Amino acid sequence: MRLERKSSKERKKKILVLCPHPVDFVPGQRLRYEQYLPYFEEAGYEVVVSSFMTIPFQKMVYNKGKLLTKAFWTLYGYSRRFFDLFRIRNYDIVYVFLWVTPFGPPFFERITRILSKQMIYDIDDLIYSKQKSKANPIISSLKGRNKPVYLFRKADHVITSTLAIEEFARKLNSNVSNIPVSIDTIRYTPKDDYEVKEPKIVLGWTGSLSTSPYMHLLDDVLKNLYKENPFTLRILGDASFMIEGIDVDAMAWTEQIEVPTIKTFDIGLYPLPDEEWVHGKGGGKALQYMSLGIPTVASAIGYNFKIIEQGKTGILVKNDEEWINALRKLINDTLMRERIGKNGAVVVEAKYSINANKHRYIKILNQLSPIN
Repeated sequence: MRLERKSSKERKKKILVLCPHPVDFVPGQRLRYEQYLPYFEEAGYEVVVSSFMTIPFQKMVYNKGKLLTKAFWTLYGYSRRFFDLFRIRNYDIVYVFLWVTPFGPPFFERITRILSKQMIYDIDDLIYSKQKSKANPIISSLKGRNKPVYLFRKADHVITSTLAIEEFARKLNSNVSNIPVSIDTIRYTPKDDYEVKEPKIVLGWTGSLSTSPYMHLLDDVLKNLYKENPFTLRILGDASFMIEGIDVDAMAWTEQIEVPTIKTFDIGLYPLPDEEWVHGKGGGKALQYMSLGIPTVASAIGYNFKIIEQGKTGILVKNDEEWINALRKLINDTLMRERIGKNGAVVVEAKYSINANKHRYIKILNQLSPIN
């Protein structure tokens, strides 16, 4: 009997994760806290995830039309959050990613803060910025600017993904940790053969329906390059993607095909628009490519400057001419692809892998609610 009473007192500490998307659907969550959840549990914490969007809502939210259906699922998301409020007191830590609810003032955020014993706020996006993404107006409209500002101020600890967000957060909260986007290098193992395996060299991109419009920034670049060096453009994450006149192999994302598909890329593409909010992006696509030993060409903006050492672990480009020159060189030089690819994989393992950063998450949890 004594042993039973003792074990009941030594219960696991409990964490409630409040996030926008279901698990395993978007890179922003998948490459940040989601892949650390097993390590949270390994460290002695019990984790429950509550997403605002349901899986059916997630699968259709980026499709055009169906406004009434989207309105229904949005209201349903609010009802889920309403019921979450009644169980928050049962958890030792509430872990909020981006926001508690998408619209209006920080009403649900305030109540969540009041009810939470300890709160962690994790953010990987400049959703507090006045400037919104022109390429994704729907997504931008979901981001209430005052919500993250409130959460920055009131959270017991803030976790950021880039130096730009960290700098802003430290103006509002003294307890801030900048933990970069990290890669599971057990799943993402680098290639060891850089010879072209398919009839045409493969230029590749991975992402989501919300970010695939950025690939159209390269329409002219790819059309011009295709005339002199025909290639396959492989798109993972938007099965409907196409560029007229180019051989496009587009497919929907699934966890099962993610790594094998990206590994078929001979060159990884990471175009971004020159907008303020880009400085909040943690360079997840570049890190995915690099971890697999794929030479990466990326827009010279934001956090890409920190991740990529020019000419050594990738190539940063500023305009169409530089894009064409960089891609032309890599297409025609196997040894250059191999050198840059292998250098990138070494950097990811050392600085941007789960193994390199998992202890930082666990340290924050233990500081807020230590395991006895």
